[in-house]
Amino acid sequence: MNKFVFNRQALAQSYCDSLEGKGIANNTSGLFLAGPRRVGKSTFLLRDLMPEVAARHWLSIYVDLWAEKATDPALLIIEMIKTAMLSVSGGLKKVTRKVQLKKITVLGAVEIDFSKPGLPKSVTLVQLLEHLIAASKKPVVLIIDEAQHALSTKAGLDAMFAIKSARDQINLRGETSKLMLVFTGSNRDKLAQLLIKKDKPFFGSEVTAFPLLGRDYTDFFTDEVNKSLSANNQFSQADMWEAFQLVGYKPEILRQIAGRVAISNEAQSLSGLLKKDAFLWHDQLWQDYANDYEGLTELQKAVLCLLIEKGRSWSPFSEEAMGFYQAKLGEPAKTPSVQTAIQALRDKGLIWQSGRGSYALEDEGFIEWFNYHEKSRV
Repeated sequence: MNKFVFNRQALAQSYCDSLEGKGIANNTSGLFLAGPRRVGKSTFLLRDLMPEVAARHWLSIYVDLWAEKATDPALLIIEMIKTAMLSVSGGLKKVTRKVQLKKITVLGAVEIDFSKPGLPKSVTLVQLLEHLIAASKKPVVLIIDEAQHALSTKAGLDAMFAIKSARDQINLRGETSKLMLVFTGSNRDKLAQLLIKKDKPFFGSEVTAFPLLGRDYTDFFTDEVNKSLSANNQFSQADMWEAFQLVGYKPEILRQIAGRVAISNEAQSLSGLLKKDAFLWHDQLWQDYANDYEGLTELQKAVLCLLIEKGRSWSPFSEEAMGFYQAKLGEPAKTPSVQTAIQALRDKGLIWQSGRGSYALEDEGFIEWFNYHEKSRV
């Protein structure tokens, strides 16, 4: 067992309670968790939330839409639900014994061929989920990591509508929720595209900020690391916490820096080296942001600036937007030029666009640098 595993059981319990509609929070319509990349969301889902789901005798299905980014998100979701179907039917056990299982009967008469991707035309995603719940005789928790990626294709968006329909149809039949949903995203604005407008599948739900790891985590990590170090040269809890904040509350980055410092064999104190490396990491990240920004044309900078200012309400071709570009450039901006600028920003990985034309900043960490950059110019 990894001695650096930091469990968040209380958080997992509170989320599961909210999915049932118990306690202060009510997430029976779905739990939408947004947090920056590499802050431990997936680790929490796999090591804390799913074990808690199992402890309550629910069935969990975990789908990572970034696991195979070239595959349509809808297909990834369907295949994981099919895998769960095999598991509850005993088919998965047969497959692991290398006994070929090609088809299984669902819905009384319809056969699903597991040697082929997707579903037959006679079976919908709603029906598949209904049959899974009936076959497992358990409530199902569908966990979709990086759920905003479903918006990148029409099939992915259709799958989201199907899941919403399944949730409504299944849960309205009884007093307790039989289909519970947990969606995560590394960008709040992107994830919000699933629920902020009436034409979106989960309109009316809310995005919840995923709680970042805190001082209790770094104190735990410090104590565990120090067990392997000499008594006269150890990390301090205060410096570990400061370094953690500098690297954006990213446990993986902290572990890399602490590990590198611990084996450096330098005479300086470990805590001093830790803070130095954390500052270097932070400075390099901001330098990368600066390089990306300075490499843009003036129109691209203006487009990016307005997106940061307006957030989800950004409308790149509105009269207000065109006036903003003109004020920045000192001359009118033409619509084709703005379109070209947006495409260039997408190609550079600075902004994201859904399949239906909604936009968001790709890396929310860029906002902190940008705001500091703008203030420093005043």
